[in-house]
Amino acid sequence: MFPDVEQPVPSAIRQAGPRRLAITWSDGGSDEFDVRSLRLACGCAHCVDEWTGEGRLDPASVPDDVHPLAIRPVGRYAIQIDWSDGHTSGIYPFERLRQLGRESDGA
Repeated sequence: MFPDVEQPVPSAIRQAGPRRLAITWSDGGSDEFDVRSLRLACGCAHCVDEWTGEGRLDPASVPDDVHPLAIRPVGRYAIQIDWSDGHTSGIYPFERLRQLGRESDGA
């Protein structure tokens, strides 16, 4: 019923500078993210209304120097990031990260 296509997963996640996070994917692709932009893209129920999809997160409440404190895998589909602003509930599915990477590349 569904095609048996394996989605790319991160093969490496590393800091690529003081304000950048780099992900290398199992298919050979790579993306770099501005860490504050990644924090602002959190899709958890605290940051985005589950019913309307409207953003709840006030960008002014996120410090300019926000950065990841810890990054953990969530199953085989996502990572969870603990942020320096105290936010820990955001889960970033790999598919969403790939989408954000394409958007930042202008694709």
